[in-house]
Order: sequence, then C-alpha cells, then structure tokens
Amino acid sequence: MSFYEVGQIINTHGIHGEVKVKIITDFPDERFKKGKMLYLLLPDRELVLKIMAVRKVKQFYLLTFENYQDINLVEKFKGLKLAVKEEQQQKLADNNFYHHEIIGLKVFDEENNEIGEISEVMSLGANDVWSVKRVGKKDLLLPAIHDVIKKVDIANGSIIADVLDGLDD
Repeated sequence: MSFYEVGQIINTHGIHGEVKVKIITDFPDERFKKGKMLYLLLPDRELVLKIMAVRKVKQFYLLTFENYQDINLVEKFKGLKLAVKEEQQQKLADNNFYHHEIIGLKVFDEENNEIGEISEVMSLGANDVWSVKRVGKKDLLLPAIHDVIKKVDIANGSIIADVLDGLDD
C-alpha cells in the first residue's frame, strides 16, 4: 500500500492533545479538515487518526485527533509524518503532476537523445525545478515551464525537454 506524506508533527501544543503540523502538501485545506482520516507513519506500521479539530496558525496547522485528547498520548508523535493513502490523492488538472510521478522519468531532447533521469523536484517559487541526473556530467536543472518541458508521458516513463541556451553550462 502506498502512502504520500502531507505533514509532519513538529510539536505538541497545550495539554489537550493538540499537535503542531508542518505542511508538506499543496492541498492543506482539503487534507486537514475535521473528520478526515490521516495515517501516522510509525517505523513498523501505520496508525489511523481521525481529525477531530483543526486550527490554522501562521504557516502551521494545529490538529486534535479523536481518542488522543491528552498530551501524554501525542507526545510520542513528535517528528513523525502524517500521510494519506494513494486513493486519497487529489485529481490534478492536466499538465500538473505529483513529485512522485516525475521522479525517475527519463528525459530526452527533441531529437530523442537521452539526457538523463529526474532525480529530484524542487519547489523554488514561481515554478518547480527538476534535477536531471546525467552520466559523466553534473546534474542539469530544468525549470518546469512550457518553454522547456514539451511533453510529459507518465505511462511511458519519459519527458521531452527543450534545453534552452544557458541551461546547460
């Protein structure tokens, strides 16, 4: 079963079981709603948690889970990740992808010459930047914009890119 991280518990808050969560999702308002189920990723298993209460404070969410309204019950959750199951993933608009769908894809130029493989997706602001691991060369950083990324074919595991002048120095 595949799980996708959506947050990390970074601390407790108060004595009634509230936890402070760092967001690792583009859909926090959807992921962190009262009644939603999350999975706490433990070293040997997953613990199902149902959100009982939600508060947003600055860039964090404060969550309380059903049956865990005591600091002593949630103290051990600090540092652990919260996740959703694959079937809970949001459907994305066309030409939008989850990072796990992009990592590992082979990158080709427009003449079908293999450039390398996507090893990392970095969210740096206006657009993501995809790091392409190449044999015998330093990694190539490709901005995920239409001028550079011409086609993404998840089913065939490939990307067609136009490496514009100045990108490969």
